Amino acid sequence: MSEILEIDGSVLEGGGQILRNTISLSAILGIPVRVFNIRAGRSKPGLAGQHLKGIELVAEMCKAKLKGANLGSTEIEFIPGKIKGGHYVADTRTAGSISLLLQVALPCALLADSPVTLDLKGGTNADMAPQIDYMDKVFKSHLKRFGGDFSMEIIRRGYFPRGGGHVRVEVTPVRSFHSITVLERKELQSIDGWSFVAGVLPVKVAYQMSDGAKAELRGYSPNIHSYKEDQSVAKDNCAGIILSASFSSGCVLGSDGLCSRGFDKHEAGRKAAEPLRKILENSKACVDAHAQDQIILYMCLASGQSSVLVGDVTLHTHSAIHIAETIAKVKFTIRPEGSDNIIECNGLGFLNNNILE
Repeated sequence: MSEILEIDGSVLEGGGQILRNTISLSAILGIPVRVFNIRAGRSKPGLAGQHLKGIELVAEMCKAKLKGANLGSTEIEFIPGKIKGGHYVADTRTAGSISLLLQVALPCALLADSPVTLDLKGGTNADMAPQIDYMDKVFKSHLKRFGGDFSMEIIRRGYFPRGGGHVRVEVTPVRSFHSITVLERKELQSIDGWSFVAGVLPVKVAYQMSDGAKAELRGYSPNIHSYKEDQSVAKDNCAGIILSASFSSGCVLGSDGLCSRGFDKHEAGRKAAEPLRKILENSKACVDAHAQDQIILYMCLASGQSSVLVGDVTLHTHSAIHIAETIAKVKFTIRPEGSDNIIECNGLGFLNNNILE
């Protein structure tokens, strides 16, 4: 067995993202890890339910030996085996983000020995994480450039505080990830949006959020579909909006937001659209802030040099780079390009030897 690699969970972003990237890369590369100081700087340090379920999910996928996996634990040991295809279920039993469960499990599923079905349960549209619709409508476009893909079925929506959402994700493994060069987005083709309400909220709230987003994106003629979720899919109350901008190069940028109870609906839509407007007007970036940190792991594993034009490099991205460099021993560079930045990495060229060419 390889020597256990020590990872300080309190560095940089110091939260769940350090943990997710560490566990994913550990499972894929077969490198045992011990993560200490987990979420040390948070008001409630240690593993929360959502983080625990993500670790347990990947541990089940690769038959890992796992120590310290308890609520509130500030240290875990993860000794991975081989990633196996099959059917896996993870339930946060809260409104914990399904998108974050998908973030930790998806790269592992893509490098399994046979197809994977993930039944993920928790919050589909939650604060402090990308909405599940963003993963499907925006992040998937980036993943396809690396040669990966997934299909998603939203069986039930889950919102704060009760959760109860259920998303089924089907993944076909790949032999390897392609390197990518994404430095130009070219012509803007369309801006699309989905403004929704659920539960007892009237559909006019969705239209008010849509109007706010359209006001922020005036001049771009966004096409926003406003609707009420079917009661059979979404019983609880929620209101939110997802936006995506598609370019002729294949780039897709996105932003999203939720409308809290008592918050001005028009303003909620405007605030959700503001990050998208800023990147359209003030940047030439080909990847938005939500996707920026997520693609680092794929750049790390890909075959050949990847180059991606981004805006400001986020703390989450710096954290993802730190973990990739620590575990995979690759080297990332960040160089200014006007007001933007180019992130580059000569990837490992990792091969999934269970999948033939």
